Amino acid sequence: MSALRLALAYLRFHWVRSLVLILVAALIIATPLGVERLIAASEARMTARAEATPLLIGARGSRLDLAMAALYFSEDSPERLTMQAAEAVWESGLAEAMPLHLGFRAQSAPIVGATLDYFAFRGLTVAAGRPLALLGEAVLGAGVAARLGLGPGDAIVSSPENLFDLAGVYPLRMPVVGVLAETGGPDDMAVFVDLKTAWVIEGIGHGHEDVLPAGAEAGDIIADAALVAFREVTPDNIDSFHFHGAPADYPIDAIIAAPFDDRAATILRGRYLDRENPLQIVEPAEVVGGLFERVFRFKSVLDAVVAVVAGAAALAVGLAVFLSLQLRRREMQTAFRLGGRRSTVARLVATETVILLCLAFILALAILLMTEGSMAPIAAGLVAAA
Repeated sequence: MSALRLALAYLRFHWVRSLVLILVAALIIATPLGVERLIAASEARMTARAEATPLLIGARGSRLDLAMAALYFSEDSPERLTMQAAEAVWESGLAEAMPLHLGFRAQSAPIVGATLDYFAFRGLTVAAGRPLALLGEAVLGAGVAARLGLGPGDAIVSSPENLFDLAGVYPLRMPVVGVLAETGGPDDMAVFVDLKTAWVIEGIGHGHEDVLPAGAEAGDIIADAALVAFREVTPDNIDSFHFHGAPADYPIDAIIAAPFDDRAATILRGRYLDRENPLQIVEPAEVVGGLFERVFRFKSVLDAVVAVVAGAAALAVGLAVFLSLQLRRREMQTAFRLGGRRSTVARLVATETVILLCLAFILALAILLMTEGSMAPIAAGLVAAA
């Protein structure tokens, strides 16, 4: 007990040096553990969503771009396809087809055009307000609503594709009718609209103003095709909105296919094996698994860097302890003259080291616990950046 009391007294007297050593050792312990937890959280987040999505259908091209766009709403959109592909899935009788329209954003949040089947498939429920019902409405994910401070009764405006293209896509002001319950996934960070609303944003559907001023007759004004496109769907103009072209040709970016059974899934996959087919079908779990194989290869490099840094920090701590012992040489000589043994001095130094390491370990655990809440958003950011 005398060694413990002497060690505590010494550490209290030299509290600045002791605190620095504790902080350095705590960071050495917390850094690799934090990296491991962050990668594990990202992997769990990505693989859970991928495994919950049976199949994805999209234009032939990058399988990773298709998976990342359809699952995590990344900014790198895949090649586009049309509604005809979704209708073909339905007509096959093999799977439920949920088309997705991606690519537009509102205040940096992705706008996802989807059918109501998507909400049931993902288990999304409305926490405030109501679900989508009319053209031009929007429902916000919990994260977007919290970040922007919006809720039912507010409005959100889509971002124009090109600020300098006056003849291009008009921004659409959409009333927010609901906020979804938090899921902890990418859906929290998205703005959801009906597919027809997404097509209105794209310019495929639009409404027209009444070109006749009050009191004017129809023969007084000649109206050409350059009518004014509305930037908001209201009860007064909703009936004037219409779409050009055949519905089967309307663009989408991906299709989530949910086969009715394993046999149907096998048959459906077989229909897209031909490389001449402009469409492809992918299993998200397989694509994301391949992504994480590359991530783990990168992680081995990161682990090596962390190990080098930790080794350098450990050497610095060892140097500090060695210098401390050199400065304490007179103290040790005094202890020897008073009859102390070398083993007693070694026990005293060992006790001080154990106390420092225990305090550093406790501090490292405290750091990890304090950052527990930030792991999910950081993991979500890594998923989006991937």
